[in-house]
Amino acid sequence: MSSQLFAVCFDASEPARLARFWSGVLGWEVAEGAGDDAGDGAVVLPLDDTGFRLRFVERHEPKAEQNRMHFDLTSTSLEGQRRTVDGALERGGRHIDVGQRPDEGHVVLCDPEGNEFCVIPPGNSFLADCGFVGALACDGSQEVGYFWSKALGWPLVWDQDEETAIRSPHGGPKITWGGPPVAPLVGRPRVRFELAVPQGADREAEVDRLLSLGAERVGVGAGGRVVLADPDGNEFSVTGSA
Repeated sequence: MSSQLFAVCFDASEPARLARFWSGVLGWEVAEGAGDDAGDGAVVLPLDDTGFRLRFVERHEPKAEQNRMHFDLTSTSLEGQRRTVDGALERGGRHIDVGQRPDEGHVVLCDPEGNEFCVIPPGNSFLADCGFVGALACDGSQEVGYFWSKALGWPLVWDQDEETAIRSPHGGPKITWGGPPVAPLVGRPRVRFELAVPQGADREAEVDRLLSLGAERVGVGAGGRVVLADPDGNEFSVTGSA
């Protein structure tokens, strides 16, 4: 049985502050009592069908490059898009330029520590059946899209011109990869996946399965998490059952 996408983890200088920002923007809940010796950091829990939590882990190395993954937040109206943008700005976000064109319609922002995200205008057909968190958009190869489809057991919902997308059979956001050119990875990614093995499953057996799909073993992380890298070199971790 495939692993569960348990969390999307962010490195953060101020984990609690970043958790409050994303809780406010997404309308999710900050977990009580998060943060312990296992390195759990600050945790934000979804109140919709997203299916994974956000985890913010203390790390003081400054952000040096654009993240390889970011959220695309949807809108049902132009007024709704403005409310999302205004709410993010009021909480400490800011506008940024990543090369977007004025005619594209989406608004590119970043959180208080520079993590990029987009607020998509209404009428986007690709995200029409998704919720507020429409997609986790990634810079990555077709190969890595195939890897994550097999790793999570999520079917491909897009595979064209080396662009891929997967989605949980239970709904929630799509995860997309834009295909070449893929920017070189410099150092450890600040945003990454955390997987959890199914209840009662053998974690080492699951690690072996992921290695057979094309992952590479990196080491051991906080709380005994096994750290691997996908075929594009993006680190991710595997923990015990959720």
